[in-house]
Amino acid sequence: MESGEITPFAWQPMTPAGVAAFASASLRRLWLVQFVIAVLAAAVVLWFLHADWFPVIQTAIRRLPTQGEVRSGRLLWQGNSPVTLAENHFLALSIDLRHEGGARSPAHLQAEFGERDFVLLSLFGVVQTPYPRGYTIAFNRDELEPWWGAWRPAILAMTALSVIVGLMLCWALLALVYTPGAWLLAFFANRDLTLPGSYRLCGAGLIPGALFMTAVMVLYGVGTLDVLLLLIMTATHFVIGWIYVILGSFRRPRIREATTRTGNPFGEEKKEGN
Repeated sequence: MESGEITPFAWQPMTPAGVAAFASASLRRLWLVQFVIAVLAAAVVLWFLHADWFPVIQTAIRRLPTQGEVRSGRLLWQGNSPVTLAENHFLALSIDLRHEGGARSPAHLQAEFGERDFVLLSLFGVVQTPYPRGYTIAFNRDELEPWWGAWRPAILAMTALSVIVGLMLCWALLALVYTPGAWLLAFFANRDLTLPGSYRLCGAGLIPGALFMTAVMVLYGVGTLDVLLLLIMTATHFVIGWIYVILGSFRRPRIREATTRTGNPFGEEKKEGN
């Protein structure tokens, strides 16, 4: 490093200098900061589910008949078909025994229950899955409403855990992929950055993009963004990570230039005799 340069204390990864500081910090500190951001992201996901999906599911369950079940891979349905049970801007649940399209919804995601299978429809396409055979699944209000009330907190808890663990694993993998590029960039720019330091720097550089994506989820949840903008912003948050990794690499201290030595580089010069 150049004399007089002081490596800043690693505590925030919101600036290129802050990201660069994590190269000299411990891996435990990086994990701690990542864990805090992952918890924040999980909280936003739980808020989205509670505010935008769960009311639709609750309403759909209350509109089910008192009798109905899936038995031997077949839905035994006594009500009208096709019919929309509940929907909003984000989610729709409907019954269409023959998938005739009479209950299609403009919601971003629709689950349509047929006689032999259920279909998920979204901007990404259609996924059709048959009901499991050999099982009897309740499909009526009297059984599903208490089940939903009992399992809803557990579903939220498992979702939060999945988000936190998933993000930590994704960040670890992406940091590993980005590490060689960051190290080479710093090497040719004559910056003080080791391979382990490159990994920590890359891990910190992913956090601003994650915070950006968390804010995007909030905007999507309140209806400000549509699905297309959500996809664009999702791609953008990866670019933000790349930018912070590159800028963070250049914010590492410069390596002090080697002093030029004169004379024999392998030993002291011999003194001339008298």
